[in-house]
Amino acid sequence: MSNESVPPRMIEADPLEEFFWKSGADGQLRFLACKSCDRFHHPPLPHCPHCQGRELEPRVVSGRATVATFTINHQPFIPGFDPPYAIAIVEIEEDPTIRLTTNIVNCELDAIAIGMDVHVVFEENGEWFVPLFTPDTEG
Repeated sequence: MSNESVPPRMIEADPLEEFFWKSGADGQLRFLACKSCDRFHHPPLPHCPHCQGRELEPRVVSGRATVATFTINHQPFIPGFDPPYAIAIVEIEEDPTIRLTTNIVNCELDAIAIGMDVHVVFEENGEWFVPLFTPDTEG
């Protein structure tokens, strides 16, 4: 997937999800957290799936994650997203039960590995900021 001319991604966010898709405007990744039990959850729900609490707030996380699994896509499924490119599931550092399906970018495809440390970068997509991940070179 080339970063030079990235086609628009089809994102339809309901009001509960808007904070997630807009949070990258300031370079910060956010997830919904419960004020009662202090746990994150994703995707956003109107209540905490852990304690059923309803006092929720978006909270900033470090943006660091670990590649849990990945695949290299070779099929031209989406116009403008020319293969090959990496599709990955990453586990967020603050809570590995929080996983995102994303793309690994700025990396040779054969260098991607399960367990690789990555960090978030954002791709501006109209009013949305899509969280993508790149290898963590700071160790």
